[in-house]
Amino acid sequence: MKQRFKLYRRNNGRYYAEDTITGKQSSLGTSEKAEANRLLHAQNEAAYQPAFNKQMAKTYLAAGDPRVQTRTWQDVMDYFLQSKEGLCEKSRERYESAVKDPSLNPLRQIPLLETTAETFYGVLRDGKSCTNMYLRRLHSFALQLSWLAWPILGYKQWPKLRFKERRGVTLEEHQLLVSTEKNVERRAYLELLWHVGAAQVDLVNLKAEDVEWKTRTITYNRQKTGRLCVLRFADAVAEILQRLPVSGKLFPKYSTLSSADRATRFAERVERLGIKKRSETAGIPSICLHSYRYAWAERARAAGYPERYAQEALGHQSSAIHRAYAKRAQVELPPLEHYEKRPAPSAPQPTVIVLPSPGAAGGAATAVVGNNPAASPAVAMEEVV
Repeated sequence: MKQRFKLYRRNNGRYYAEDTITGKQSSLGTSEKAEANRLLHAQNEAAYQPAFNKQMAKTYLAAGDPRVQTRTWQDVMDYFLQSKEGLCEKSRERYESAVKDPSLNPLRQIPLLETTAETFYGVLRDGKSCTNMYLRRLHSFALQLSWLAWPILGYKQWPKLRFKERRGVTLEEHQLLVSTEKNVERRAYLELLWHVGAAQVDLVNLKAEDVEWKTRTITYNRQKTGRLCVLRFADAVAEILQRLPVSGKLFPKYSTLSSADRATRFAERVERLGIKKRSETAGIPSICLHSYRYAWAERARAAGYPERYAQEALGHQSSAIHRAYAKRAQVELPPLEHYEKRPAPSAPQPTVIVLPSPGAAGGAATAVVGNNPAASPAVAMEEVV
């Protein structure tokens, strides 16, 4: 095996050892060649045993997987994207964008077996929260494929995920945005966002055919997950929908813009109206179009709307995600005494069914059916004379 350290002498007569892997040079602290050779031999012996064991492990692993020594993290990323082919277009685009993250570039050509914890920490230090999140997924994916013999970072060794703080649009901010919006289509869009709470890309692509007036429901498939959403609307939403086209897209002009363009224009309005400055002064995050979903979740929680209904309305598959949306809600709790003094619910009355009497002509019998499904199937029969 190639020696890791090599010996050289400087003009001052002192001997130095150079690491052939890292290029680092260190003094051996002597001008005697024999002593310097002994020290150099000791360093090479110390480095030999770990390197030998590592090479032995690679040899054994290569017997079961010929590519184990050459497989890189770029291979993991390619197969990771291949496993997402069944997802909807929006979700796949999100994964493709995450894999192209420049923060992952130092990792791409590194073989899996040569990856160390320091490699991961270097990538995470220069990356963002999304880098942390998707690197975790790539690491887990490689482990599940048995391409990694052991985890590079344990569960507790990963840096904590830190996301940008978000909040919902307040009623005052919404009224300001609507009252100052001169474009009729964009004003209706903001009003509908407030009442429905749909994702901006889902709402802007709604069609008049998605609205069922008989049942007062709006039905659409989420573009992010493909999940079906059915929303029942009341009079306020009905009044807004009556001002929109009766066929085709409800927002024909606004839907031609990309999500980035809509977000940019909304951010410019927020800054122009002074909402951003007031938010920074108050020490709270500013708002964006997505803040309307946070606002809907916060309003639902504050009003006591059942969580399972609110989660279904927003299309959240995870209750943890939904609670993150509603965590800033200001909930006013009623006094406990009101619940203690409320009247007890009355016991359910049995159902009485009149049956023809098997004995007397013209007579009848009543079957008393209780509300306990575990009761005997035999019913109490009482003859009526």
